Amino acid sequence: MKRLLRLWFTFEYRVGRREYIVTGLALAPLKYALDALLVWLATGRVWTALDYLHPVDLLGRRAAPSTPGWLMPTLALWTMPFLWIGVSMSMRRALDAGRSAWLALLFFVPAVNYALMAALSLLPSRVRSVGPRETRRPYEHKLPRALLSMAAGVTIGLAMLALSAYRFASYGVALFFGTPFVMGALTAFLFNKQYPSTAKETQEVTLATVAITGGVILFSAQEGAVCLAMAAPLAIGIAAMGASLGRHVALRDQSHAANVLVAIAVLPMMATADASRAPTVLREVRSAIVVDAPAAVVWQHVIAFPPLPDPSELVFRFGIAYPRSAKIVGHGVGATRYCIFSTGSFVEPITHWEPGKRLSFDVTTQPRPLHEWSPYRDVAPPHLDGYFRSRRGEFRFVALPGGRTRLEGSTWYEMRLYPEGYWSLFGDALIRRIHYRVLAHIKRVAETPQH
Repeated sequence: MKRLLRLWFTFEYRVGRREYIVTGLALAPLKYALDALLVWLATGRVWTALDYLHPVDLLGRRAAPSTPGWLMPTLALWTMPFLWIGVSMSMRRALDAGRSAWLALLFFVPAVNYALMAALSLLPSRVRSVGPRETRRPYEHKLPRALLSMAAGVTIGLAMLALSAYRFASYGVALFFGTPFVMGALTAFLFNKQYPSTAKETQEVTLATVAITGGVILFSAQEGAVCLAMAAPLAIGIAAMGASLGRHVALRDQSHAANVLVAIAVLPMMATADASRAPTVLREVRSAIVVDAPAAVVWQHVIAFPPLPDPSELVFRFGIAYPRSAKIVGHGVGATRYCIFSTGSFVEPITHWEPGKRLSFDVTTQPRPLHEWSPYRDVAPPHLDGYFRSRRGEFRFVALPGGRTRLEGSTWYEMRLYPEGYWSLFGDALIRRIHYRVLAHIKRVAETPQH
């Protein structure tokens, strides 16, 4: 087992046809079995092999509505080591077959990845992987090479932001997964190609590349600080993985350096695939609170409630939109409820009106989900319009003994940010905070004696 783990997660062993094929045949059923088990436990749905569109599909959208919040993050975490095994072993298999290690990045391209794995399973071994060149370099050689490497990585990051967000209108796996991975790989490769450096130095240069890219995006008014902060953990982690691979390629791949263009070409291919993604299904976030008042009283404060005090929670002070008050125009089905937020108003036509039991509504108009922190007065990145959208909501009233009421609130929303397993962590948490702000306010008002 120790040797297998070193084979899968380090670069110590070469990968011939036998190791490559046996690993694939052994790990594919294991991964499918747990994927299927998790999906069945969460949704009761049977997961089939046809549900795999490409290796990073489980980091993208899920095809089951109202799935539990834990499902996608769990699948994403479970998928990550398999992605690393797949790309790192494909890289070493390519080297063993006398091909460029950069071909391994085709592992991330839908449809092309299967052709790659088939070809690597058939190609005979031609050369053995050479040992790493660990020759130390003088300090004065580091800075110019580091600056060149970081400049290349930053250029890739900015170009992919322009291509994905502004050309394809897609905040997908290519931008949040492929781009930091290739940034890390390219930066590490250029940094180590002529003068081999340590793994620690390589990771430091890669981290600086990610930080500089974020700074340029912030000060060029392409993004705000809040969204960059949310993307940072994912970008840093993925870039570090890419840096490990890029350093290994620089130390062991003796093919022409121009083969690095394969890595750059992979990103537009991924972005094109992202642009053709189907819309995500609705996710439900449900919250509840017990109110010491009858349902009829609680109902009156749900359909419309007075202004809330300014929030003290740090998350709302960071610019996340928060509710201020609600009013209703009309009565019964067909009436329109307006929920006023700090960034504007939600327009909510009533679709189900059952006093003291259930209130349902659609959302036809919504304001921006946040006000970005930025050195500039107003920043409007594309993802603030339509990429995080509330579709409908509902309040349910459950009578409890002693004249109390359990008030349940649900929001159904869709997100066009991928990998959804990552971004839904933020989406669910923020909606839940908004729920509790509203529910707690309704509870206070409903429990206050009326004179």
